Amino acid sequence: MAVVSPASTPRPELVQAGIDCLHGLGYCTVLYPHALDRGPLYYAGTVEQRVGDFHAAFADPAIDGIICTRGGWGSAELLPYLNADLIRANPKAFIGYSDHTSLHVWLAREAGLVSFYGPMVAADFARPGGCDAASWEHALGGDAGWSLGAADGLRMLQPGIADGTLAGGCISIFAEALGTPYAPLTASEDEPRILFLEDVGTKPYKWDRLLLHLRYAGMLEHVTGIVFGDMRQCVQAEEDALLEQAILHALRDFEGPIAIGLRSGHVDAPNVTLPLGVRVKLDLTDAERLRMEFLEAATKG
Repeated sequence: MAVVSPASTPRPELVQAGIDCLHGLGYCTVLYPHALDRGPLYYAGTVEQRVGDFHAAFADPAIDGIICTRGGWGSAELLPYLNADLIRANPKAFIGYSDHTSLHVWLAREAGLVSFYGPMVAADFARPGGCDAASWEHALGGDAGWSLGAADGLRMLQPGIADGTLAGGCISIFAEALGTPYAPLTASEDEPRILFLEDVGTKPYKWDRLLLHLRYAGMLEHVTGIVFGDMRQCVQAEEDALLEQAILHALRDFEGPIAIGLRSGHVDAPNVTLPLGVRVKLDLTDAERLRMEFLEAATKG
């Protein structure tokens, strides 16, 4: 598995701790040349260096997966320089979250790849219990028919049942791409979407504003269901009710099921792995049996 840093520079000791954890799980890793670079600014190397590592990891036939060390900021800088032909010809699992939402969107749009919104080396594997083992194994192991539910944090905000292709990521990055050549693909009647959206440090009014932006941009048309992440990295407990009210206000005309609390992305608990680009079914018809089921395999196993 290739270890890369497409965005900000990580702390070397956390990278090593995360690599040690991956080795303990039976993975072989290759730390790419610029993964620990410091600078310019807060980046892990120049654009050319980060793109070089990214391309080299995809091109190497000995590599079957690519995992990021951390997020931060910088992935969007790479987009104009990525080689879609090279990546389409060498499909493999790409794993990361937060700032790497830019790369997930690009991989879906330009290369038609399923990718994985999941735990990173320094951010998650370096901390005890940082990776949710069950979803990691199901997502990367080529399983279909597995599901997430209340045990994974899922709570109902609005009942209903829907299916569609899972898309999304960090809402700040997802929304900022609108109006650029790298905007997320919109849903359609032929391919409806279920959106997963999460973030860190985003207050209730910001969620309201970002969701309104997505509505005005047409990004919620043909979206059949929405799942929000674990909001404990966004608000204190006393603001939970206000946040949920803000979300429901922004989505007051949305008729599909809405869930919240899924522990994927910015979490301080075991991080759930989500395969983006596969069909899922969101069933919030029974408050006692909430679930998001993955209807197809994300990999060939």
